[in-house]
Amino acid sequence: MLHPIESSAPGAVAARRSPSGAVPQQHDHLDDNPWHTGAACRSDEAGLFFAPSKEPTAARLAREEQAKRVCARCPVLLECREHALAQPEPYGVWGGLTAAERRVVLSRRRRRDGELREVRRVGVERRIAG
Repeated sequence: MLHPIESSAPGAVAARRSPSGAVPQQHDHLDDNPWHTGAACRSDEAGLFFAPSKEPTAARLAREEQAKRVCARCPVLLECREHALAQPEPYGVWGGLTAAERRVVLSRRRRRDGELREVRRVGVERRIAG
């Protein structure tokens, strides 16, 4: 079975189906990024990182916690997390975060970036008016 890091490799799309059966977009970029070769998840079952269809909530939470424990000992945790946020990866545990947790991070980043743009805009306007 494929692991989370390998699941973006060409031909691995079938292993990343959502519970609804949708196939996420395939990405070939990992072949150029050596960070994934040291990932702790490469020795674990991909089933730990991706939900089977119709998984009960208690089982999902337990599986995600187990996957996060693997991520916690991973030397490339931050690189994996940034990869998943940049794609964005819609399924599974990546970089110690679930898909829902990654959506929260992305939402916070967008809000922060918007606030920073507003602060810069106001600063520029004050300098011009000043």
